[in-house]
Amino acid sequence: MGIISRGFRGRRQDGPPDRVPPGQYLTDDFPVLSAGPTPHRPLEEWTFSIQGGAEPVSWTWEEFRALHSETVTKDIHCVTKWSKLDTSWEGVSVDTLLEGIEHDAEYVLAFCDGGYTTNLPLEDVTDGKAWVVYRYDGEPLDAEHGGPARLLVPHLYFWKSAKWVRGLSLREEDEPGFWESNGYHLRGDPWLEQRYWGD
Repeated sequence: MGIISRGFRGRRQDGPPDRVPPGQYLTDDFPVLSAGPTPHRPLEEWTFSIQGGAEPVSWTWEEFRALHSETVTKDIHCVTKWSKLDTSWEGVSVDTLLEGIEHDAEYVLAFCDGGYTTNLPLEDVTDGKAWVVYRYDGEPLDAEHGGPARLLVPHLYFWKSAKWVRGLSLREEDEPGFWESNGYHLRGDPWLEQRYWGD
């Protein structure tokens, strides 16, 4: 069996065509999909860093939680073809994290506990498009869903919303992450059905 799964086969539900991308079905569940075991890092050992700028920047958990946070309600879309509408998250905007950091980057590589990485154009994580979130539906984010913190990039397929995120590496050139190196699309726009290489 290859590393790429073409998705679940399940009952399809109709959804608003302006909110549910082609090939997706609605779910009330929050399926858990991971490439490996769930990491469990104590909060006193957790840090988040921005690398690749003029100076590296890092926050402890307490410092990160003290940053300005936002509550956002977004639809999410998994490459395995489920969509979930009106999900509620709280976290720190990537715009806030990059404030005052000098760089010439056009891309970021998110890196995570467990060795997972995913690549994103900088324009897909700035201007109010992405957050590092630590609460879901009013509760601390469960480890199985990426807690204590995960990236949230809701306009792209959900594998781009990296679980257990620990930082962003600013890059001048694109570098494929874990799933992208194994056949998934470099960008992952659900409205264009950019699931795999060649889509």
